[in-house]
Amino acid sequence: MSTAPYVQVIERNVPAVSTANASDDTVLGQAPFDCTVTSVEYVPEAAITGAATNHRAFSLVNKGQAGSASTTVATLAFDSGVNATANNERAITLSGTAANLDLSAADTLQWRSVAVGTGIADPGGVVRVTISRR
Repeated sequence: MSTAPYVQVIERNVPAVSTANASDDTVLGQAPFDCTVTSVEYVPEAAITGAATNHRAFSLVNKGQAGSASTTVATLAFDSGVNATANNERAITLSGTAANLDLSAADTLQWRSVAVGTGIADPGGVVRVTISRR
């Protein structure tokens, strides 16, 4: 019997937020079993060029089983010097708190695209969350 962890990828398309100062939340799915998030990637449909004051932040949030929790699993702000190339994956930084990476079966994962200041447009794309069974 193998002792290797069971790895699965949750991958979903996320919509564009073409209005720079708008934000959007998208449900990606639910954890199929008790697991740990090992990586989060965003593949934008168009390039994103970060800006100093007005930019956009992306987060993966664990909403829990009841849909009301707010644990940040991973986040990345596209501020000055942080960019992404069209159709190329960009790693989203995982939380430094190990407990934030743990999901229970049926926890709901939400992708947040938040305008900071007056923001920049979000081109939409694909979010890829890699999980490993605990």
